[in-house]
Amino acid sequence: MKAVRIHSPGGAEALRYEDAPDPQPKAGEVVVQIAAAGLNYIDVYHRTGAYKGSFPQTLGVEGAGTVAALGPEVKGVRVGDRVASVSMAGSYAEFAAVPAEKLVPLPERVSFREAAAAMLQGMTAQYLTSSTYLLKAGDTCLLHAAAGGVGQLLCQVAKNRGATVIATAGGQEKTAIAVKAGADEVIDYKTEDFEEKVKRITGGKGVHVVYDSVGKATFEKGLNCLVRRGMMVLFGQSSGAVAPVDPQTLNQKGSIYLTRPTLFHYVALREELLEGSSQVLGWVRDRSVELAIFREMPLEQAAEAHRMLEARQTAGKVLLIPLG
Repeated sequence: MKAVRIHSPGGAEALRYEDAPDPQPKAGEVVVQIAAAGLNYIDVYHRTGAYKGSFPQTLGVEGAGTVAALGPEVKGVRVGDRVASVSMAGSYAEFAAVPAEKLVPLPERVSFREAAAAMLQGMTAQYLTSSTYLLKAGDTCLLHAAAGGVGQLLCQVAKNRGATVIATAGGQEKTAIAVKAGADEVIDYKTEDFEEKVKRITGGKGVHVVYDSVGKATFEKGLNCLVRRGMMVLFGQSSGAVAPVDPQTLNQKGSIYLTRPTLFHYVALREELLEGSSQVLGWVRDRSVELAIFREMPLEQAAEAHRMLEARQTAGKVLLIPLG
């Protein structure tokens, strides 16, 4: 089969589109023929070595497709089932071996490409607003990178909950996307100081929660935007890692909370995975959220897709489509 692999950590040039062995399912695994793979920033972390792995390594964690073969001891899944996963290690390929317990069934009215666009980013938006911080009517949140795939979904989910959304994005094109996604206030971080603007918008009170996937460039000012006992949810570091934090800082800024969550700790149990994915795919099926698929690219163009993502040239989800 064809796959995109790395043989050592590096830049986008480390990605190689090449022949790879067809996966053989172990006990409890199935082989999925991948119809679409989702591009995510976690793939960049794997490529650069920020997240350790063995080599050669086929990148990708998210995908959707059809069950092509079953390994021993598999229950509840049949050949031909339409499935998706956020734990599909090696989804940058034509086929992947996946633990059956990590797959979720697709509703009839949800396509493979919609599922690949919605699973990781949609479930991220779901757990951030339902479990990490239960966002509710009357809350005000600050959302960075609002024009990205997760950002646009977070905007929509927050507005569906009745919260007020203050969003940041860079440049007129991306701020317009944030407005379209439902943000109540949009700050262009290229021309405005978001800390000053948030305090002005909130009358000096601040926001109940900050959703920050940017990291180094936004973190410290974000702490200053919180209300007393507010929460900083740092769920990414696209601008670089955040410096170590003295816990006393949290006290000084109003007994605020700091958490660094990851989706996989919120879907570690089968019932958690099914509950979260059912809600997200239900949103997609019922069109209560609008997916922002920025571009569909052939799998062999994965390196170019990574360059676009790291250069912040995307505004929504990028899908990689195997030619087979």
